[in-house]
Amino acid sequence: MKQHHCTFEDGFRVLEGDRHSQAASMVIAQGEAEGGPDNLHIGADQWLFVVSGNGEAVIDGRHIKLSSGTIVLIQRGERHEIRNTGKAPLKTVNIYVPPAYTPRGDELPAGESK
Repeated sequence: MKQHHCTFEDGFRVLEGDRHSQAASMVIAQGEAEGGPDNLHIGADQWLFVVSGNGEAVIDGRHIKLSSGTIVLIQRGERHEIRNTGKAPLKTVNIYVPPAYTPRGDELPAGESK
């Protein structure tokens, strides 16, 4: 068993994980974005859960509104960007299956585990 108390520090932080999955937190400031037209995970699906704030996900050109309680599956290979369109920080928890990052937050090549 693993447990982690999420404090939602600025930016992207890997929280916990094992060979099969991984959790991370992300805090995006007002007017800022993470990802972009070239951002994708070749080897992992990403579940994004909005804890608080408002924003927009652009996934392969589709625009999805984000608000507290929204959960979105970003499938491996889908290009995506997450934007904060609100007045407060956008806070998310992200689950990657399998892991997409090293414990330090560097992206893993497709098919590798940490």
